[in-house]
Amino acid sequence: MRKLMIAGLIAATLAPSMAAAQNGELRRGREDVREEQRELRDAQRYGSRRDVREERRDVRDARREYREDWRDYRRQNANVFRGPAYVGPRGWRYRAVTPGYQLRPSFYGQRYVIADPYRYRLPRATGPNRWIRYGNDVLLVNGRTGRVVTVYDRFFY
Repeated sequence: MRKLMIAGLIAATLAPSMAAAQNGELRRGREDVREEQRELRDAQRYGSRRDVREERRDVRDARREYREDWRDYRRQNANVFRGPAYVGPRGWRYRAVTPGYQLRPSFYGQRYVIADPYRYRLPRATGPNRWIRYGNDVLLVNGRTGRVVTVYDRFFY
């Protein structure tokens, strides 16, 4: 019994540090992508065609690595992405939307706003924009006009 309790305490202390390591890995991956993009811009301004080609390859590799880190995080924290069943406004039927689509105010009201986007590792919404849940998708919507800015489809399970 004592060994079982000790193992439980060890697991409880390691779990937050593992989650913090995953967060740090995602943050570093995002920083790597930004750095590679800066280097690509510099190569486009001052470098040769060969430099530009190499930098494009580096940006592509950094994005691929970031996506893999994101998938690992998502796989290991699947319960975060299993939200309650989505109940849309009365008479609603799901229809895939793209950026530029204009939603009715009932779709981006307080009921559908994602209050803590950091929990899902979504970028911060600035200005009048807000993250909302639309079916199993996540949309960044301009709160004034209802225009969709960004779409992450099949975000929730």
